[in-house]
Amino acid sequence: MPILIVAVGVLLLLLLITVFKLNAFIAFILVSIFIGLSQGLTLEVSLMAFERGIGDTLGSLILILGLGAMLGKIIADSGAAQQITSSLVQLFGKRRVQFAMMLAGFLVGLPMFYSVGFVILVPLVFTVAASLGMPLLVVALPMLAALSVTHGYLPPHPAPTAIIQMFKGDVGLTLIYGLIVSIPAILISGFGSAKLSKGIVSVPLKDFVGKEKMDKDHVPSPFISIFCAILPVFLIAFSSLAEHFLAKENILRIVLTSLGMPSMAMLIAVLTAIYFLEIRQGRKMKDVMTNITKGVSSITMVLLVIGAAGGLKEILVESKVNDYIASLMVSSTVNPLILAWATAALIRVCVGSATIAGLTAAGIMEPMVGHGVSPELLTLAIGAGSIMLSHVNDSGFWLFKEYFNLSIKDTFRTWTLMETSIAITGIIGVLILDIFV
Repeated sequence: MPILIVAVGVLLLLLLITVFKLNAFIAFILVSIFIGLSQGLTLEVSLMAFERGIGDTLGSLILILGLGAMLGKIIADSGAAQQITSSLVQLFGKRRVQFAMMLAGFLVGLPMFYSVGFVILVPLVFTVAASLGMPLLVVALPMLAALSVTHGYLPPHPAPTAIIQMFKGDVGLTLIYGLIVSIPAILISGFGSAKLSKGIVSVPLKDFVGKEKMDKDHVPSPFISIFCAILPVFLIAFSSLAEHFLAKENILRIVLTSLGMPSMAMLIAVLTAIYFLEIRQGRKMKDVMTNITKGVSSITMVLLVIGAAGGLKEILVESKVNDYIASLMVSSTVNPLILAWATAALIRVCVGSATIAGLTAAGIMEPMVGHGVSPELLTLAIGAGSIMLSHVNDSGFWLFKEYFNLSIKDTFRTWTLMETSIAITGIIGVLILDIFV
């Protein structure tokens, strides 16, 4: 009976969001109350559990996500993203421009939310494709594949960060494993979709073609731009490596693990970016603070949805549904990583949002963490599934279609194919990695 209640609850969540167009945060509240009452909890206990879940989830995430939004805003406004892209294109040259765009998408995508990275980089793609005389989609898709992978797989992005915190896993290890899985996923999906798109003509609308040029006197150098973008990744990764390879009393391990705490790594990166990307370029501190405040305000709804997903998870725990699901999954012959991937993929296809799909699947799969399943690989499996089969209910589908001025059919042949490839190559990579770890 409990599993049926959860299934009805997930179905209700999908209906409220997709059919009734209800805000996802409100939908999570209603579904959590429904599951709690159906499991015999009182309304008061259900609401208290939901509030406790929000607090537990956001308590460990608010620093990381808030600082991440600030860093992304600085990189976007300072011209660092454009510097990274243009420098990589010059370095790789025309013959390897796809590698350049792929790397640009990866570096810019690490600290920046997907939609922001898309809007910042796509006009640059238009310029690069036009100047080199190359088909637009051949240049764009490798870059977009990298953006999608960082969004779905890697901390400090909201969903993977929230999921690994929910599973009480190692953020640094998730990042390292994620980087290993990301490389083949980006290469296969980016180049594969680009190759298949050669017969599709894209002529972007003039309104979407970037017209602004960088003021070279007030933009950071390419080295500083790249350094600030990937600084938190290095700090977190080095911290995880130090924990695994250095003795506890080693002073280097103590320093690296302290600096590599996700919230500390993000704080260091933000302060570094404020100075090198903004203040040293002649901008006033007051203006910089105003801009990063706008960056934080843009993630308010993302934070609410993440918190609400944590509330739903706590309802499952409070009502003992969690234990019931765990007992079923332990006796199941299906690989839990595949089950997690399929659950996230199903919700993604129904809802459209990768973030909601990932967080909802994580709440369902959370009981598996205590039964021999790696929380880091489980996070990556869910992240891969959450990207599966993007179609008309996904805002990213329409963002791509409108910017590249494509028909719905051609958007399916390019964007949807690329996202599906990322999801499939991702779970294959996770399963292979599971053999060795």
